[in-house]
Amino acid sequence: MGTSRNLERRTILKAAGASAAALGLAATTGCGGESGSGNGTVTIRYSWWGAEERAKKINQTIALFEKKYPKIKVKTDFQTYQSFWEKFQTQAAGGNPPDVFQNAVTFLRKYDKRGILLDLKSQVQAGNLSLDHFRAGVTKVGEVDGKQLGVPVGSNTMALVIDKKVFREAGVDPQPGWTWDEYFKALKTVHDKTKVAGDTGYFAIMYLYDLYLRQNGKAFFTKDGLGFDKTDLTEWWTDGYNRVKAGIVTDPKVVQQDMPKSSLSAGHGASEFTWDNFTVRYSAEGDSSYGLAPIPTTDGKNTGQYLASLMLSASARTAHPKEVAQFIDFMVHDPEVGKIMGYDRGILASTEQYEAFRPTDAVNKEIAQYEEDIAKSGVLGTITPHPSGADTVEAAFLRLGGDLGQGKTKVADAVKQFFTESEAAFQA
Repeated sequence: MGTSRNLERRTILKAAGASAAALGLAATTGCGGESGSGNGTVTIRYSWWGAEERAKKINQTIALFEKKYPKIKVKTDFQTYQSFWEKFQTQAAGGNPPDVFQNAVTFLRKYDKRGILLDLKSQVQAGNLSLDHFRAGVTKVGEVDGKQLGVPVGSNTMALVIDKKVFREAGVDPQPGWTWDEYFKALKTVHDKTKVAGDTGYFAIMYLYDLYLRQNGKAFFTKDGLGFDKTDLTEWWTDGYNRVKAGIVTDPKVVQQDMPKSSLSAGHGASEFTWDNFTVRYSAEGDSSYGLAPIPTTDGKNTGQYLASLMLSASARTAHPKEVAQFIDFMVHDPEVGKIMGYDRGILASTEQYEAFRPTDAVNKEIAQYEEDIAKSGVLGTITPHPSGADTVEAAFLRLGGDLGQGKTKVADAVKQFFTESEAAFQA
């Protein structure tokens, strides 16, 4: 995903770029096509975003890969989320993207449109990469217009994380199939009985709004643009802003002051919508007990949920497509890699890795159980298409939603600005 809540990605990963030198990670220059040697050894460049812990784990997996494939050397580079895409944009524009890199659904059409991404189906057909033995539906995330532009390393889905102690004190017990009306009633009950805001700010989360739209027969994106209109967004943002004013949702100014901590773990909110694998964050930051609750519904059944994922993509310009495919295959299927990475990038995507890693801590056990239960419930659908420019649209939704919550702009103005920016992004 993984693609990813941009606010969380910015805060969690902001220190990662400064740590590259300490981890011995060298940013590389020069095209992959120049990386051969006289003894038949080739070097491929691998880039990703993440924090120090992810970098340490990835370095361990690379050591395993180079041991199995001694003729392939891997040069690495990692950044914070924002810095990664800024650098990638520059590299892609200069015709020098990394051979293989971490990717998310938001960027697939954008860079496919520019001829940057390799269709990996050719390497599947050549026997260098397998799309077998993946958890149901996961590989579909990397498919765009009949091309396999990415191979998932992990999956996640939107969830509601709650402060169990606060919800218990308020006498609120979320159950599968509860409705949005019941959820908002619960937020008020939490606030009235505990004096804690019920939610930290749901209305600026693009992927949550996507679920709400899907529950109502629409979607955030279509293949070419937005799948909703100004009236829809006006209703969503007006509702959210009114709940902020009522104290039921955390004041966005408080949310900003709590950063880089979440207002949930800071004790200024009792629930927060995010990706299920991010749940480990709250236990690390806060001193309460946190868990996963069901997504509210419109009809008591359909949650609108789907699997998203982080994935590995390859450059269409790579001089070493076979070696890149072998690298991706190893990284998504090797059981030892799965044991090392755990759920760092989501619930492991391939069955070999999923079965090899068995979490021992309570939080990761709950994450795994949550995804198993969601899959068994039959509510999971196919991920909404993301058109070129989706990354810019997501950033605008987060920014304008935040401005609205802080009273910096009116709903009508925020909606108008969002649609203006979105139209420009799709045409870029």
